[in-house]
Amino acid sequence: MAVGDGHILHVEECGPVDGLPVVFLHGGPGGGCLPEHRRLFDPEVYRVVFIDQRGAGRSLPGGELEANMTPDLVADLDYVREALGISSWIVFGGSWGSLLALAYAQIFPESVRGLVMHSIFLGSREEIVAYAEGLVSLLPSEEHSNPLPAFARRILGADPRAASQAASLWLNYQRKLVGKPILPTEPDAMQLARARIQMHYLSRDCFLMPRQLLAGLERIQHLPAVIVQGMNDPVCPAKTAEALHRAWPEATWVPVIDGGHDVLSPTMARACSKALGWVAEEALCLG
Repeated sequence: MAVGDGHILHVEECGPVDGLPVVFLHGGPGGGCLPEHRRLFDPEVYRVVFIDQRGAGRSLPGGELEANMTPDLVADLDYVREALGISSWIVFGGSWGSLLALAYAQIFPESVRGLVMHSIFLGSREEIVAYAEGLVSLLPSEEHSNPLPAFARRILGADPRAASQAASLWLNYQRKLVGKPILPTEPDAMQLARARIQMHYLSRDCFLMPRQLLAGLERIQHLPAVIVQGMNDPVCPAKTAEALHRAWPEATWVPVIDGGHDVLSPTMARACSKALGWVAEEALCLG
């Protein structure tokens, strides 16, 4: 689906056309949707729309950074909703997807029937700096004080070889955090695109003002919402989700004691699916 600015989004629908609409927001930024994500949704109940965000996954051009900011992604979501003839939908997102879910709902609350969010990320400088701390050992000593800009310079720089090497270090750092094996080869085009988009967003505070998403909660406090948080999440620590819940006590709080970051793990998948069922019931009751 062409959305302007030269971007073409990969959009996939699953489930009955008359099912309860849900939009799935992938992580990253730049992660893209996976076929496995379909398992989170009952195919007889939900009409699920999977969107690879600008430059991510199967969207084109891969890794494109022009006209690729958080407001662009928010506008794309409502463009897709209107193009598919959906009046309003439940928004389901985790990690970067939880940030995008909040940003979208606060701009288009009339388009949202409820929210299911997991592995909460609010895009704050504090979160980003803490996440990048483990990169220090991968850099020369003179760059230890600020590792993320050092990686951004390499990954977004003009030297393809240096970009690939830095992207490999960055992606494998992420994989190690969540217990995945390192990449067996140099990053492919889709993986390089992911690294580029992540550097583009994280080095610019995700194109948000400080505390923007917490300040905008009053616009969506009336919506049914669930915050699902793995209490052992090494990527998005629970304290961020707890801060969101303190600011939004009306949202249902679901801590998953043995849960990590991966929404496809059995405990997190089960909790998120149950949360979606509750939000769906509430959304149907509210009409």
